[in-house]
Amino acid sequence: MPATSGRRRSVTTDGATALGAAQPEEAAFAQPVSCGEPILQVRDLVKHFPLTRGVLFKRQVGAVKAVDGVSFDLVKGETLGIVGESGCGKSTLAKVLMNLEPATAGSVKYKGEEISGLRGSALKAVRRNIQMVFQDPYTSLNPRMTVGDIIGEPYEIHPEVAPKGQRKTAVQDLLDVVGLNPEYINRYPHQFSGGQRQRIGIARGLALKPEVIICDEPVSALDVSVQAQVINLLEQLQGEFDLSYMFIAHDLSIVRHISDRVGVMYLGKMVELGSDAEIYDHATHPYTQALLSAVPVPDPTARERRDRIVLTGDVPSPANPPSGCRFRTRCWKAQDRCAVEEPLLARPAWLTGLAVHDSACHFAAEREIELSAAEREIELSAAEREIGPRAAEREVGPSTPEREIGPSTAERQENEGGETGTPQ
Repeated sequence: MPATSGRRRSVTTDGATALGAAQPEEAAFAQPVSCGEPILQVRDLVKHFPLTRGVLFKRQVGAVKAVDGVSFDLVKGETLGIVGESGCGKSTLAKVLMNLEPATAGSVKYKGEEISGLRGSALKAVRRNIQMVFQDPYTSLNPRMTVGDIIGEPYEIHPEVAPKGQRKTAVQDLLDVVGLNPEYINRYPHQFSGGQRQRIGIARGLALKPEVIICDEPVSALDVSVQAQVINLLEQLQGEFDLSYMFIAHDLSIVRHISDRVGVMYLGKMVELGSDAEIYDHATHPYTQALLSAVPVPDPTARERRDRIVLTGDVPSPANPPSGCRFRTRCWKAQDRCAVEEPLLARPAWLTGLAVHDSACHFAAEREIELSAAEREIELSAAEREIGPRAAEREVGPSTPEREIGPSTAERQENEGGETGTPQ
């Protein structure tokens, strides 16, 4: 059976499988996936948190619909970015994919095998290939464990990956891969900066040589310069280990930089999905357009002239979402149809070009917006270069006849002196 990347398989002389071999429950996930094929398939995923009332006799009176019917594919070797407001269900989606939270309904398939209901050894086999980098580098690391123990802990759960005699070397190699000194193996988390702690979290995620890493806002708590280092590190590791990322973040510029495709979530739903160029340059869903228009612009002049969409009203409660389209209460395109018919995430037939991508809107269309700040500056400078010489000619032109016709300053002074000067 072909071995997957990162999975070691050895056979003894008598044909028995030795230490490091795939267990029977791992066999279904051992088949390699070619680049461009889906490695993770999510269909109609639902996660509702029940709302109960009562102390002794609790009864359910409702549910918080954190994730409500999300579908997408994660292709091997790609990065899928997930963006949206706080509370839209991004982190809950990540936890459900990792089976940290059980799904209420829906399907999650890894290499074509259903994994949403797995338990015990079967779930452990899947988690070896799907790892997670958590949001907060300060609370995701145990302060009472050394860096060596933190990164080496996955080897205690999966001893076939690194036998005991090789674990220290494996941990030091991982520290070197993420740009930390291997001699830091005996230090504690409080002895590192935020960026270094996040690197430790990434090293822990790489320990088992996974195929999929779910990054839940891995740079949101870091400085801008450190963010760039971590993002560059993730891109470098993706090329070296052929990883697939699901990258969750609020910073739209970072998501565009690292992602091949981008999904936009609103109130537990995926409202738009496409490539980075399709989403950022040809957004068709009103919420995505409003989200992009809120990106800060460093140029004060361009900021004043930008075409900003200001949404009215508050985000509805996920415990009582609006009927039909969930964005209709804040949408300027909303009509009666939006209240009774929920739009499907599909490609609108009336669009063309890069605007043809999945969008959950009855009236999906590109928005006519003003030129971007950069485009305005280019056109402005070109106009100034063209108009400048003409303006100079107009300014110089009328003044020449005036100097020829009108008396000069010296002549006026001489005339005035001649008229009012003292007699000889």
